[in-house]
Amino acid sequence: MMTRHLGMRLLWLLCISSASMAQVDVSPFVTYGTYGAIKISPTGEFYATTVHLVDRTALVIIRRSDMQMTARVSGVAHSDVADFRWVNDERVVVSMAEKFGSLDQPLATGELHAMNADGSGGQLLVGHSDPKLGPGAQRIGVLDGYSFAHLVDDLADDARGVLIGLAELGNATPWTRIERLDVYNGRRRLVTRAPIQRARFVTDSEGSVRFARGFANDNTSKLYYREGNAAQWRLLHDQAQSGHDEIPLGFSADGKTVFLRVGHEAGPDSIVALELASAKRSEVLRDAVVDPYEIQYDQNRVPVGASFMRGQLRTVFFDEQGKPAKLQRMLEKAFPGSAVRITSSTRDGSLSVLGVSSDRDAGAFYLFDHQSKAAHFIFNIRDGVDPAQMGTSKSIEFKARDGLELYGHLTLPKGASDKAPLPMVLLPHGGPFGVFDDWEFDTDTQLLARAGYAVLRVNFRGSGNFGHAFQLSGAREWGGRMQDDLSDATRWAIEQRIADPKRICIVGTSYGAYAALMGLAREPGLYRCAVGYAGVYDLPTLHKADSRHAKWTRAWVEQWIGSDNLQSRSPNRLADRIKAPVFLAAGGEDKTAPIQHSRMMERALLAADVPVETLYFDSEGHGFYTAEHRRAYYVKLLDFLSRYLGGAKAR
Repeated sequence: MMTRHLGMRLLWLLCISSASMAQVDVSPFVTYGTYGAIKISPTGEFYATTVHLVDRTALVIIRRSDMQMTARVSGVAHSDVADFRWVNDERVVVSMAEKFGSLDQPLATGELHAMNADGSGGQLLVGHSDPKLGPGAQRIGVLDGYSFAHLVDDLADDARGVLIGLAELGNATPWTRIERLDVYNGRRRLVTRAPIQRARFVTDSEGSVRFARGFANDNTSKLYYREGNAAQWRLLHDQAQSGHDEIPLGFSADGKTVFLRVGHEAGPDSIVALELASAKRSEVLRDAVVDPYEIQYDQNRVPVGASFMRGQLRTVFFDEQGKPAKLQRMLEKAFPGSAVRITSSTRDGSLSVLGVSSDRDAGAFYLFDHQSKAAHFIFNIRDGVDPAQMGTSKSIEFKARDGLELYGHLTLPKGASDKAPLPMVLLPHGGPFGVFDDWEFDTDTQLLARAGYAVLRVNFRGSGNFGHAFQLSGAREWGGRMQDDLSDATRWAIEQRIADPKRICIVGTSYGAYAALMGLAREPGLYRCAVGYAGVYDLPTLHKADSRHAKWTRAWVEQWIGSDNLQSRSPNRLADRIKAPVFLAAGGEDKTAPIQHSRMMERALLAADVPVETLYFDSEGHGFYTAEHRRAYYVKLLDFLSRYLGGAKAR
């Protein structure tokens, strides 16, 4: 018996040694492709595409015949492109955003810029008093104060005009109005005012503003409807009364029916057809487990179906014999195992841009010719990533300790067997509310799988995609049942012989970083180590910062984080319970998770004699922007994990 145990121990040490000697090239995971989102012009003559620069995102126009750049617009550091649209054959309107760090979701600034495909006519149509949109931009139509604009309708029958929503940012509860904007001279005229704060709008095929959905200070939604531009608004739905949300998606081709995304007391959201004349409702699509992920529209922006993210992306149509459904099924056969999306088309429908992606492929774009049925490659989103070398992600499900059904994704290293336990990394997502882990390509997951780790991602309660009740079940559960779900997932992986119980680390970003450190404090013997990247660790500090702005932000903090037992749910105040080593990374310009959280966590760990390593860059925000800094993080991350779990290091 002694000899057998000694042999097993030697075999285990040899496996760690060989894995540690292996090296992972982190370069493909550090660098982005040159281009991002892309849309073809109405005539098919040009592409408009976003371009990744060191610390910002630009928009460029490319002539399709020779792939030469003809125009470009970019902002200052941290600027991003929130949206862009071809509003006629030659002109593009760009909505700008800010993004302080690679992990941030771009936050629209309300600035609108326009330019022609040949580079002429560049103008800032709506913006702040300090224009940010590049050299030579003419400042016209700029509103006084801090007005926020967003595109509502590009008005296909009007070559000069678009509809925009406008709100005053200085107002704590901004009321939105719709104006018609001339995209050449910046002149505007009022169309209507919203009956509710923080409103978004839906128009019909004639460009009439028919729906307005907004939020009161308690963050409950209200949906208003009117017969046309001359009619009065009337309340159609109040979340405070019904307990669920309703979101208008668009009109049927004849304009007699509107499609709504409707929440339910239990289970996922559904898509409902509402006949406007009779008020009759009928459910047209609903998955048993997950919410609609993306709405499918035809060439005329009429809703025709939806995709659902339950395992691999699955697309369902209202009419499975209709033209959009048949086209989708043909494209899925052409790209098996991938998600295929039509991202834009020419006005005559002869050419479309396809986005093709999967769990192993960050994605590529193709130009599809509808007549010849040929797809021609345009560019990859991540040039250096070889899908053949990536791990495959599979959907998993299990029950939490209280019986709640939980779903997630397990990714194994390429060629790894699921018969023997592996060193595992638990990777809780950020957010946490409304965000969720999906099947498609995830950089951190694939890097860790490449280093030899099983990677487990879990949609703990509070995550999106599983209905409002599931998301609401995470309210005020920071450090509570949301954390229990992660612990239950880890034990499930051990029971299934996926994870080696002595070689599990929890690694997270933003809220995931909080969960990583709380995992060590709540479960001292479950994890071998933890990594917190751009995290928040002190809930009293977070509560104070997030509740000092407007009434609706204070209401949100109270509803979702709460004010009870904040200290006992803060990992920096529980450092004496932590026994495993920690690696912290953060940026000095982080607006979402200020670096003071990481410094407080570091001081607490040092005071408790817990081994702690750090990587701080004063010039970075919520996630590291520059390739040099991302490389430094991944090199240190793999080195840290290798020492405690035995996987590969970076080269």
